[in-house]
Amino acid sequence: MPQLNAYLSFDGTCAEAMRFYAQVLGAKLDALITFGQAPGDQPCPTAHGDRIMHANLVHKDFTLMAGDAPPGMPFDGMRGVMLALTFDDVAEAQRVFAAFADGGSVQMPMAPTFWAEIFGMVTDRFGTAWGVNGGPKPM
Repeated sequence: MPQLNAYLSFDGTCAEAMRFYAQVLGAKLDALITFGQAPGDQPCPTAHGDRIMHANLVHKDFTLMAGDAPPGMPFDGMRGVMLALTFDDVAEAQRVFAAFADGGSVQMPMAPTFWAEIFGMVTDRFGTAWGVNGGPKPM
Protein backbone atom coordinates (compact mmCIF):
# COMPACT_ATOMS: atom_id res chain seq x y z
CA MET A 1 0.00 0.00 0.00
CA PRO A 2 1.38 3.46 -0.85
CA GLN A 3 2.44 5.74 1.96
CA LEU A 4 2.36 9.55 1.71
CA ASN A 5 4.80 11.56 3.85
CA ALA A 6 5.43 15.29 4.00
CA TYR A 7 8.94 16.36 2.95
CA LEU A 8 9.89 19.87 4.06
CA SER A 9 12.57 22.10 2.54
CA PHE A 10 14.75 24.53 4.47
CA ASP A 11 17.61 26.88 3.67
CA GLY A 12 20.26 25.82 6.18
CA THR A 13 17.99 25.42 9.22
CA CYS A 14 16.82 21.84 8.66
CA ALA A 15 18.84 20.28 11.51
CA GLU A 16 17.65 22.87 14.03
CA ALA A 17 14.03 22.65 12.85
CA MET A 18 13.91 18.85 12.92
CA ARG A 19 15.48 18.69 16.40
CA PHE A 20 12.86 21.21 17.55
CA TYR A 21 10.01 19.22 15.99
CA ALA A 22 11.28 15.98 17.58
CA GLN A 23 11.35 17.62 21.00
CA VAL A 24 7.96 19.37 20.71
CA LEU A 25 6.15 16.40 19.15
CA GLY A 26 7.74 13.65 21.25
CA ALA A 27 9.26 12.02 18.17
CA LYS A 28 12.60 10.45 17.33
CA LEU A 29 15.00 11.95 14.83
CA ASP A 30 15.92 8.77 13.00
CA ALA A 31 18.24 10.27 10.35
CA LEU A 32 20.14 13.52 9.95
CA ILE A 33 22.45 13.10 6.97
CA THR A 34 24.55 16.00 5.69
CA PHE A 35 25.60 16.67 2.10
CA GLY A 36 29.17 16.21 3.32
CA GLN A 37 28.35 12.61 4.25
CA ALA A 38 27.40 11.75 0.66
CA PRO A 39 29.61 9.14 -1.04
CA GLY A 40 32.83 10.43 -2.62
CA ASP A 41 31.46 9.98 -6.13
CA GLN A 42 28.81 12.61 -5.33
CA PRO A 43 30.95 15.62 -4.39
CA CYS A 44 29.42 18.55 -2.57
CA PRO A 45 30.70 22.13 -2.39
CA THR A 46 32.56 22.59 0.91
CA ALA A 47 30.24 25.45 1.91
CA HIS A 48 27.28 23.03 1.84
CA GLY A 49 28.92 20.15 3.68
CA ASP A 50 27.06 20.77 6.97
CA ARG A 51 23.67 21.32 5.34
CA ILE A 52 21.17 18.48 5.65
CA MET A 53 20.62 16.24 2.64
CA HIS A 54 17.98 14.12 4.39
CA ALA A 55 16.30 14.10 7.80
CA ASN A 56 13.72 11.59 8.98
CA LEU A 57 11.59 12.17 12.06
CA VAL A 58 9.55 9.22 13.32
CA HIS A 59 6.51 9.49 15.59
CA LYS A 60 4.24 6.57 16.48
CA ASP A 61 1.52 8.14 14.30
CA PHE A 62 3.46 9.75 11.42
CA THR A 63 6.76 10.32 9.66
CA LEU A 64 8.10 13.74 8.68
CA MET A 65 11.04 14.11 6.31
CA ALA A 66 13.07 17.17 5.37
CA GLY A 67 16.26 18.55 3.90
CA ASP A 68 18.05 21.79 3.14
CA ALA A 69 17.92 23.09 -0.44
CA PRO A 70 20.64 21.33 -2.45
CA PRO A 71 23.69 23.27 -3.65
CA GLY A 72 22.86 25.37 -6.69
CA MET A 73 19.11 25.12 -6.18
CA PRO A 74 17.38 28.36 -5.15
CA PHE A 75 15.23 28.25 -2.03
CA ASP A 76 11.94 30.11 -2.32
CA GLY A 77 10.58 29.19 1.09
CA MET A 78 7.63 26.97 1.88
CA ARG A 79 4.45 28.23 0.29
CA GLY A 80 1.01 26.87 -0.39
CA VAL A 81 1.11 24.08 2.18
CA MET A 82 0.17 23.61 5.82
CA LEU A 83 0.81 20.59 8.03
CA ALA A 84 -2.28 19.64 10.04
CA LEU A 85 -1.95 18.06 13.47
CA THR A 86 -4.88 16.67 15.41
CA PHE A 87 -4.71 15.93 19.12
CA ASP A 88 -7.38 14.20 21.18
CA ASP A 89 -6.34 16.34 24.14
CA VAL A 90 -7.02 20.10 24.02
CA ALA A 91 -4.20 20.88 26.47
CA GLU A 92 -1.67 19.03 24.28
CA ALA A 93 -2.86 20.93 21.20
CA GLN A 94 -2.45 24.21 23.08
CA ARG A 95 1.06 23.23 24.26
CA VAL A 96 2.22 22.37 20.74
CA PHE A 97 0.60 25.49 19.26
CA ALA A 98 2.36 27.68 21.85
CA ALA A 99 5.72 26.03 21.09
CA PHE A 100 5.28 26.66 17.35
CA ALA A 101 4.14 30.24 17.99
CA ASP A 102 7.26 31.03 20.06
CA GLY A 103 9.36 33.02 17.59
CA GLY A 104 6.81 32.36 14.82
CA SER A 105 3.63 34.11 13.71
CA VAL A 106 0.04 33.27 14.53
CA GLN A 107 -2.35 33.52 11.60
CA MET A 108 -5.39 32.31 13.55
CA PRO A 109 -5.35 32.06 17.37
CA MET A 110 -6.65 28.87 18.96
CA ALA A 111 -10.44 29.07 19.17
CA PRO A 112 -13.49 26.78 19.12
CA THR A 113 -14.69 25.55 15.72
CA PHE A 114 -17.50 23.35 14.47
CA TRP A 115 -15.06 20.46 13.76
CA ALA A 116 -12.87 20.65 16.89
CA GLU A 117 -12.98 21.99 20.40
CA ILE A 118 -10.11 24.30 19.36
CA PHE A 119 -8.17 25.04 16.18
CA GLY A 120 -5.44 27.50 15.29
CA MET A 121 -3.00 28.28 12.48
CA VAL A 122 0.62 29.25 13.08
CA THR A 123 3.82 29.55 11.07
CA ASP A 124 6.80 28.54 13.19
CA ARG A 125 10.16 30.32 13.28
CA PHE A 126 11.45 27.98 10.54
CA GLY A 127 8.71 28.95 8.08
CA THR A 128 6.56 25.82 8.41
CA ALA A 129 2.82 26.47 8.51
CA TRP A 130 0.81 24.35 10.97
CA GLY A 131 -2.91 23.85 11.57
CA VAL A 132 -3.40 22.52 15.09
CA ASN A 133 -6.65 20.80 16.08
CA GLY A 134 -7.51 19.84 19.64
CA GLY A 135 -10.39 17.71 20.83
CA PRO A 136 -11.99 16.75 17.49
CA LYS A 137 -15.77 16.74 17.41
CA PRO A 138 -17.62 13.89 15.68
CA MET A 139 -18.93 14.97 12.28
